[in-house]
Amino acid sequence: MSASLSRPRAGVWLIGARGSVATTVVTGCAAVAAGLHPPTGMVTETPAFTDSGLPALSDLVFGGHDTHDCPLPKRAETLTAGGVLPPGVATAVTAELAAADREIRPGGPTPGDTRSEAELITAFTGDLRDFLHRHELERAVVVNVASTEPASRGPGTPLPASTLYALAALRAGCPYVNFTPSEGMHHPVAAREAERSGLPHAGRDGKTGQTLLRAVLGPMFAQRALRVRAWSGTNLLGGGDGAALADPAAAAAKNAGKERVLADTLGAVPEGQVHIDDVPALGDWKTAWDHIAFDGFLGTRMILQTTWQGCDSALAAPLVLDLARLTARAHETGLSGPLGALGFYFKDPVGNGPSGLSEQYEELLRFGRSLGRPDGGGDGTPPVRDTEETGGAL
Repeated sequence: MSASLSRPRAGVWLIGARGSVATTVVTGCAAVAAGLHPPTGMVTETPAFTDSGLPALSDLVFGGHDTHDCPLPKRAETLTAGGVLPPGVATAVTAELAAADREIRPGGPTPGDTRSEAELITAFTGDLRDFLHRHELERAVVVNVASTEPASRGPGTPLPASTLYALAALRAGCPYVNFTPSEGMHHPVAAREAERSGLPHAGRDGKTGQTLLRAVLGPMFAQRALRVRAWSGTNLLGGGDGAALADPAAAAAKNAGKERVLADTLGAVPEGQVHIDDVPALGDWKTAWDHIAFDGFLGTRMILQTTWQGCDSALAAPLVLDLARLTARAHETGLSGPLGALGFYFKDPVGNGPSGLSEQYEELLRFGRSLGRPDGGGDGTPPVRDTEETGGAL
C-alpha cells in the first residue's frame, strides 16, 4: 500500500521481540515492503483500506523488549530451518533484522531481578521514550506478542509482567495492543490508568486458528437453528507457546477466549472442553481438532469434525502488522479508549462489538473508512471519536 512521502514513520514496539511471532513480523514486513513476497493474510493491504491513511509497511520502525538474547538474524535462521520462513528471505532482509535487533532492550522481571515494580515500569517507559526520541517518531504502538502468562492470582499479588509493560506504554504515551491472553491492560491497575490516559488500545488474544473457525461455525449453527449439544477440542503445539501453555493456569487463560466465542455466538457454552498438549517436536506448527455434536430436524443427531493445521507465527504475523497500522492511524486521528472495531482480530475483544466473524469484518471495514475521513468526510458521517463509538457503534 502506497503512502505519501510526507507521512511520518510509526514505531512498532514488540513485547517478546525475539520470539517466533515477532521475528516473523519483522521479517515479513521487510520482505513485503521490498516486494519479495505478496502481503498474503494482511487485511490492511486489500483495496478496502487504500484510503484509510495507514502508515506504509516501509515506514514502520521496530524495537521491543525481551528477556532472551538470541539476535533476530539468528532467530530467523532457526525459523527458516523449521519451515516457518521461506528459504532466502531472512538472508535478503538481514539488514532490517539487525536494525530491529539493535532496538531491543532487556525485559523483565528475570530470575533474580531485584528491581521493584515501579523501577521496572520506569525502565520500560524510558526505553520507549528513548526509542521515540532517537527515531523522531510521533507515535509507537506497543504490541504484546510474548508467551502466555498464568492468570492473575488476584488483589495483593505482584503485577504480571504484561501489565508492567502496559503501564509503561501508557506512561510513554503509546497506544497498546495485547495479542496474547495475558492480563496486560485488563488488570484493574492498568485499566484505571488507561481510562485516564485517553490512549487507544485493543485486544485481547489474537484469533488465528481454532477460534477463528469457531467464530465462523458458531453463527452458522445459530442461524440455521441447529442445536449444538457438545463442542470439544484438542490443540497440539510445540515451541515457546507449547511450553508456556503446559502450565495449567496459562492454558486456562488461553481457553477462556475460546469459550467466550462459543458463548457469544451460540448463546451458551455447550458441553465439552479444549485440551492443550505440548508436543515439542512440532516446533512452531500446531494441529487443532474440534468435535461438534449437534441436533438436526426431528432430533437427528449429527457430528461435524474439523482439523486445522498451521504455523502459528505465520498466522499471527500479518494480523500484528494490521493491528499496528490500524492502531497507529487511530491514534493519529485522535481516537481514544478501547478500539472495539478491531474485534475481528481477537478471541476476547474489548468493547461491545459483534462476535460472528462476518459481522466483525463489516465493522472493521466501516472503521477503516472512518480512519480515512477524521473530519467526517463531508458526507454527514460523524467522526469516530469516543470509547462508546469505537466499542461497537460504528
